[in-house]
Amino acid sequence: MKKNKKIPLVNYDPKVDILYIATKGGAEEEFVEVAPGVQVELDRKKQVIGIEILNASRFLKPILKPLEQKVQLVR
Repeated sequence: MKKNKKIPLVNYDPKVDILYIATKGGAEEEFVEVAPGVQVELDRKKQVIGIEILNASRFLKPILKPLEQKVQLVR
């Protein structure tokens, strides 16, 4: 039986408005900006270890507004 993969770690820091998604452990060797404000972090083997979104609220607001209208709160 295969082990379940861990869900990526997601962290949002509202003080600096940065969303970070860790895809696996490891030390960052370099990063590549794939879009304005979106950086992909790479380890020494050029494997993706994380994604950092600067000014995250700017990216998330257009996505969250329609979702809020569609999602019903379950109590």
